[in-house]
Amino acid sequence: MIKKSISNGRILAVEDEDILLEKDGTWFKNFEKDGILKPYEDWRLSPKDRAEDLAQRLYRQQIAGLMLYSSHQMLVRDQKLYASFFGKKTYNGKPLNESNMDASDLSDDQKKFLDEGIRHVLVAKTEDTRICCEWVNNAQRYCETKPFGIPVNISSDPRHEVKANAEYNIGSGQDTSKWPSSLGLAATFDPSLVKRFAKVASDEYRHMGITTALSPQIDLATEPRWNRYSGTFGPCVAMSTDMAKAYCEGMQKKEWSDDSVNAMVKHWPGGGTGEGGRDAHFSYGKYSVFPSGNFEQHKSVFTNGAFKLDTSDGKAAAVMPYYTISTGQDTVGNSFSNVIIQKMLREDANFDGVVCTDWGITSDEGEKVSDFKGKCWGMETASVAERHARVLEAGVDQFGGNNDPIPVLEAFHLLDEKYGTEYTDKRIRQSAVRLLINIFHTGLYENPYLDVEESCALVGNMQYVEEGQQAQTRSIVLLKNRKNVLPLKKGTKVYIPDITDPEKTDWFGNTTPAKTYFPFNKDVLSQYLELTDDEDEADVGIVVMRSPISEGYDKETEEYIPISLQYRPYTSTKTRPHSIAKGEPIENDRDRSFLNKQSKTWNEKDLKTMLHTINVLGSKPVIVVMHAKNPMVMQEFEPEANAIVMDFGVNDEAILKIITGDVNPSGLLPTRMPKDMDTIDAHDEDAGNDYEAYIDTEGNTYDFGYGLDYNGIIQDERTDKYKL
Repeated sequence: MIKKSISNGRILAVEDEDILLEKDGTWFKNFEKDGILKPYEDWRLSPKDRAEDLAQRLYRQQIAGLMLYSSHQMLVRDQKLYASFFGKKTYNGKPLNESNMDASDLSDDQKKFLDEGIRHVLVAKTEDTRICCEWVNNAQRYCETKPFGIPVNISSDPRHEVKANAEYNIGSGQDTSKWPSSLGLAATFDPSLVKRFAKVASDEYRHMGITTALSPQIDLATEPRWNRYSGTFGPCVAMSTDMAKAYCEGMQKKEWSDDSVNAMVKHWPGGGTGEGGRDAHFSYGKYSVFPSGNFEQHKSVFTNGAFKLDTSDGKAAAVMPYYTISTGQDTVGNSFSNVIIQKMLREDANFDGVVCTDWGITSDEGEKVSDFKGKCWGMETASVAERHARVLEAGVDQFGGNNDPIPVLEAFHLLDEKYGTEYTDKRIRQSAVRLLINIFHTGLYENPYLDVEESCALVGNMQYVEEGQQAQTRSIVLLKNRKNVLPLKKGTKVYIPDITDPEKTDWFGNTTPAKTYFPFNKDVLSQYLELTDDEDEADVGIVVMRSPISEGYDKETEEYIPISLQYRPYTSTKTRPHSIAKGEPIENDRDRSFLNKQSKTWNEKDLKTMLHTINVLGSKPVIVVMHAKNPMVMQEFEPEANAIVMDFGVNDEAILKIITGDVNPSGLLPTRMPKDMDTIDAHDEDAGNDYEAYIDTEGNTYDFGYGLDYNGIIQDERTDKYKL
């Protein structure tokens, strides 16, 4: 690799020396090797000027490739583990383990889509930092040989959470530093911490070759049953707005530079209001509703947060709309909607950055509303090409999770027939400019390559790991501490029951068998407490529980049922008798109400284990450690617990530091805990403060902003600043 210093510490790097061009005493890349410096090659010009020049040089086929965002890519040696989701890949026509190649090499499929002009690639699973970096260098080297040398803009879903979430954050839990979930960051009530996290994450991202973050998720979380609640900053408009602003500023930096990362905020205009709490990844959850008339409030987190940054551009680089049909605004999914995108986002909010669809919206839906297939909501009867054309007409630039340029080219032809070639050419080059600006902003054109050893030393370094660890402890909320049972003395003998998971089938059809396991790392636990299997020897019990897990649709009976925030089954008697929205072709516009239907909870065993532990320990205190992802009904177990510690995605060490008093708890509830399910069933999905909060046996109200430390109820400038 040849490197040239060009300006203010910036480096120009190429593999092919013949591409280099010296002019005016400095160096540029000259991909046509004709000795003529074009505007797009001149790094002294603005990203906009360069993008406009290059966009005019591209053929339609190249623009179609630029408009595609690849499906999830895996960079792992044991590819059989992930083949059901990522698909089977070949390397020179053979499976990886038979090819004498490594996971850092380009697969046949990857070479194909790079040849077809795809330059936006979603890297999900990686073996480690080294393989990721080597793969990035191989991909950039491959693209350097193609016309115009457009580098790869690599993106990632959030990678910094403690444990991977297979549905949403496939890349998380790897060798980056570890931080709480977004809801955990919200529990600190500290936007400056979020900004610091984003700066650390962007540093680690850039050293992995990642230049676009498919985050932050800034949906206002007013619907407590939504299964993506933990990915948000909660239901408080003011705090979510501040957190969104801080996150984007930390990622993109004050001025665009070689260490900036494009932030793609999601999901415009807010995806947290699915009717009944159902999620739009499935047809049974395609509708968002606004019975309280709070639509503008949900948009405001974007318009007053992500689009009002203290940066050179003043806005997030990109936006991803959600799958949902925003009921009352339009009858098609948000990315198909001229009202939602062109009018509200482009014109009213004055957003001229990249808009990228969520993954898979142009594909056909399944045969049943519970199938995990395409999400073409409101456009089910249209052709694939017609869906692509409708997206472009709405003002969207890019198609998420689509590796095939053919339907994009077909959409261009449909636009030609409808509006004429002049319109189509202008429209698609407008998107090309927006997409190229984000590549130029991040310095990829000059140096897309990584120093592998430098990256391996930086990603997950001790400073960042320690900062993440401190953030984890700051995010933990102490809800209850009867008779000051906490903190425990180090070395206290504790009884901790196993967790039992029943069999489960995930979205992708993979069945996980039933299993029983111990909920702590025993080596870490032994540094703080003494474990005993003998209930009589124990001084105290610790029970680990998870938020109740349920779905709003019964696949066996094909009925709409309540999503439960409690463990035991309940029958819904307070919900609306008829659903606000319906219109699913494959079920003949069926009413989606779940009135008088009974819930099902996957992990009811958590509650049974807790109550059994209370019984076997008798008068000895029992501490509940709650791994929370959503608000939940506490009345089933709170009266029996002596102490409750709630986290939103932390490791064992963070919990044990709180329990043993190494760290005084400082986290605050980032959401309200409901009194019961009746109050949830009666609430409006777009309102975050219209249900009654739970009051525990100590007389404390589990409302937004509540939390204890070891001196009592926390009251400080944070609780004064943010209110629901």
